[in-house]
Amino acid sequence: MSVLPEVRDQSDPYALLHLIQGAVITQALSVAARLGVADVLAGGPLSATDIAARVGSDAQATHRLLRALAGHGVFARRADGRYENTPMSEHLREDATDSMRGFALLMSHPTLWEEWGHLAATVESGEANLPKLRGMGALDFFHANLDYARVFFEAFGGLSASETDPILAAYDFSVFGTVVDVIAGRGNLLAGILKQAPDTKGVLYDSKIATVDSPALFEAAGVADRLTIEHGGYLDKLPTGGDAYVFKHIIHDFSRADAVTALRNAREAIAPGGKLLVIEYVIPESNEKHLGNTIDLWLMLMLGAQERTLAEYTELFAEAGFELTRAVPTSAPISVIEGIPV
Repeated sequence: MSVLPEVRDQSDPYALLHLIQGAVITQALSVAARLGVADVLAGGPLSATDIAARVGSDAQATHRLLRALAGHGVFARRADGRYENTPMSEHLREDATDSMRGFALLMSHPTLWEEWGHLAATVESGEANLPKLRGMGALDFFHANLDYARVFFEAFGGLSASETDPILAAYDFSVFGTVVDVIAGRGNLLAGILKQAPDTKGVLYDSKIATVDSPALFEAAGVADRLTIEHGGYLDKLPTGGDAYVFKHIIHDFSRADAVTALRNAREAIAPGGKLLVIEYVIPESNEKHLGNTIDLWLMLMLGAQERTLAEYTELFAEAGFELTRAVPTSAPISVIEGIPV
């Protein structure tokens, strides 16, 4: 078997072949994550034999795995033959601040691979295929398959957590008296907001089951005295009087009709002079590579939902009674889309 030559430009057929073989790299990354290779390399360079002894794998197979990944900047092989972490492989560590280990584990889960094998049916029909494949909606399937649900939500929870610092660095929440975080889960973002804005109060709004661990989280963050927790569903009426209503990675899960309903609920509840903050990927109008485009395919397959362009958010806001005033980019692929009631 010949080695793939270096790709010089996109007219080279091997540029496409590299993309086609992406599934191989995904599996290799998942194996490295599951074995914990990046974790054992945290203490310094090791030979493949030493790595294998520590993680319980075959030495030669481990060398071949890491050699393949090193060609993509994940791990590096030194002149003495030992392997070491790179800035990319550091994010495979379980204890990394912005760890992507959970996502690597999700991407090799057989349930996920089965689902993506049905993407063609979704593209052909324009309808979500997961409910047809499973005979139930996504949430019901997660409740019936708790092991897969754990892997799935740990992966996306880790991805969401990696966005908190970029959001806080890009947007000043201290101008708000009360921030209502809608369908916020445990409340990691809200805890960060209240730490950034010591004079701001918060309301965490989600179901009882989603917020069961929230009090401990807020106590640990030192913000529990400025926060209340209220319970409700996705399309229920919202707590009233907030100066900012935050929807992070929520609106992209909805059909247009449900998205408008959720945002109209915020319009009814918001205080005079308040702001709507939808935190989502904004799909660029150009053909540039963007994480939101791949997440959009995921939403299409699972939920029949979508990511949106700024123009589509402008229309959505207007239908719900808001004027979109700006979209604040962050150092992550996510933006804070701001609106005011009209």
